[in-house]
Amino acid sequence: MRNVLLFNENWKFAKTSEFVTSIDEFMGESITLPHTWNALDGQDGGNDYWRGTAMYAKAFKKADIPMESEDDRVILSLKGAAMTSEVYLNGTKLCHHEGGYATFRADLTDFLKEDNLLLVTVDNGENNRVYPQNADFTFYGGIYRNVELITVSANHFELIKDGTTGMKVTPKVTIQGERAEASVLFEAWCQGGERVVFSMDQKEVEAPLLDGYAKAMIKLEDAHLWQGIKDPYLYEVKASLISNNEISDEVVSRVGLRTIASDPDKGFLLNGKEYPLRGVSRHQDSYEIGCALTDAEHKRDMEMIREIGANTIRLAHYQHADEFYDLCDEYGMVVWAEIPYITKHMPEGRQNTIDQMRELITQCYHHPSIVCWGLSNEITASGTVTEDLLENHRILNDLCHKMDETRPTAMAHAFMLETDSALIPIADLASYNLYFGWYLGELSENDAFFDDYHKAYPDRVIGFSEYGADANPRLHAAKPEKGDYSEEYQCLYHEYMLNCIEKRPYLWATHVWNMFDFAADGREEGGEHGKNQKGLVTIDRRIKKDAFYLYKAYWNKTEAFAHICGRRYIDRTENETEIKVYSNCRQVSLYVDGDFFAKQEGNRIFIFKLPITGKHTISVKASGGVAKSQEVFDEITIQKVDKANESYAIAKNEGGVINWFDAEGIKDGFYSIKDTFGDLMANPESGKIVGGLMQKMVESRGDVAKSANENAALQKMLAKMSFASLLKQAGDAVSPEQIHKLNAILQKIPKNQN
Repeated sequence: MRNVLLFNENWKFAKTSEFVTSIDEFMGESITLPHTWNALDGQDGGNDYWRGTAMYAKAFKKADIPMESEDDRVILSLKGAAMTSEVYLNGTKLCHHEGGYATFRADLTDFLKEDNLLLVTVDNGENNRVYPQNADFTFYGGIYRNVELITVSANHFELIKDGTTGMKVTPKVTIQGERAEASVLFEAWCQGGERVVFSMDQKEVEAPLLDGYAKAMIKLEDAHLWQGIKDPYLYEVKASLISNNEISDEVVSRVGLRTIASDPDKGFLLNGKEYPLRGVSRHQDSYEIGCALTDAEHKRDMEMIREIGANTIRLAHYQHADEFYDLCDEYGMVVWAEIPYITKHMPEGRQNTIDQMRELITQCYHHPSIVCWGLSNEITASGTVTEDLLENHRILNDLCHKMDETRPTAMAHAFMLETDSALIPIADLASYNLYFGWYLGELSENDAFFDDYHKAYPDRVIGFSEYGADANPRLHAAKPEKGDYSEEYQCLYHEYMLNCIEKRPYLWATHVWNMFDFAADGREEGGEHGKNQKGLVTIDRRIKKDAFYLYKAYWNKTEAFAHICGRRYIDRTENETEIKVYSNCRQVSLYVDGDFFAKQEGNRIFIFKLPITGKHTISVKASGGVAKSQEVFDEITIQKVDKANESYAIAKNEGGVINWFDAEGIKDGFYSIKDTFGDLMANPESGKIVGGLMQKMVESRGDVAKSANENAALQKMLAKMSFASLLKQAGDAVSPEQIHKLNAILQKIPKNQN
């Protein structure tokens, strides 16, 4: 019978590719898996984290392997090694795997000795064939998920091909009123054996093996549906391989019975009922451990996502740990799963996209939480739509439908992709990543985009796959504005976006970018190094930003709460300050230093204006709505100060730009920073000056921004923006002194000059 041994202990690691013949020769550090070599340098900025080939080594004795027979097979299973790996046992190369996010296995059996040396090389270096190579996140290297040693009988369910589970279960559900029936197709692939017994819900069916393949059907007349967060019911299913009238191997899994559909006007439907998908995206890394997460970190992340009341997660931009998909099944999360075909199309990488998609579907097919297969993300961000790119997507789309007839395909498109592009109709579902109101443009352009799209393409299903604004929780502003990286602007941004989304129920799914801050080593902005700070929670999971509680007020229907925003904005210079409260209760009473100040009845967002003179304790009591008869409380402390706290703004201590343009005098008839980027670039003299500074701004944003700089559609958008707004967005990449000098130079260039 099958035995699974966790194989994480007693490894050695070194940044080397030199082979050794004994563990004593291996000059590396002792480690325990999971492990990444970029846990620190992949998060500290500079775009200089180490990428290359490293080696893991482990010595073990055959006698320590739990084998029941000399005929047993011994399989090494690696659940995630980034990005390209090779496995060697006692000097023999057993497998080569390209792709950093899927399970792959190697059969050790025929090369085992009494004393064994296992070597695994892992390479996250740059190349032109293995995705990802260009994206706004750190490509951690390492064996960063669990490694297992699986021993099975000579007759066993298939383990090697694409990291398969050996069993495939496909439910077909029919719903009539409140009653559901299900026909469940079981398939299995085996090495040896005579027949397979499938079981589910106390029913069994037996099927013969023909060329290593068996299939059978089980019908459930009164099926218990998987109904998302309301009732994520899971059935246990099992396949038993029979050899010589005995069970030689078994595999167990869980499945959920549900129907899914999407409608251009109604959005997403679960089990035939409208089920608006409103949630977040998630990257798999965390502070100072990188991507080497344990079950505890996965569970912690899920608990926070559930706290805000989300019902969907976009697991970006690659295959995530199976343990997290399991949690999604259990918690009722609807999941968008995708491969890392991202940002830049590589003609030499087509086979890798196919391989990674095949592994994703093979390994994750049984998860009821997954409702679509993502073909790519922002693949046009650094280039145009070519025929080779289109063909790559058609191949992937056909592959998905061939392997899985039950789920649609999806794509997340960059905001600069024209809506009439031939790329969009290839997948069944489309979503856009829009950042109007942050990177460029105004918040209202989000509304206009979707209204125009829905009107132009009424038969297409459209969603909102990314939207967000960076916020450093130590930065604050009484008058927040785009580009200041304050918690307060992030709140204003998301308040607007939630209103935008609520007005458009046809959006099949919406996903905040991002639930958690994550590492992007090329970033240097917002007072932080190497981080994308669009998360509702910091990368270390210690601070839930104020915007976190905004979403909790909108989506959490079970846990009454009240949250006073601005608890980190203690020192305030204004005589009258704003106190904002997020709550899913209907009534909020505000108290100042213990005395009642005001009461409001409202919905989610409560805003009070109050004078401040010194140090004050601000508290609230909330009731009604979710709270029903109970009251919930919150409290913060603020104080009136004469001088602004310099740590609250980038400008004073990090060279950022806050309100600098208001002080500039602008002479008519001459160029200035208030002219559009397009007009400035059109003039040879001003274009040379502005172009050089723009290049510096782009370089401060890492590799993705550099490639996006080559995108013609994006350049067209940027051309319409004032250079002042672009400089504002640059934050600390350009100093106030540079901006004043730039404007002074531009003011000497007459506009009538040809």
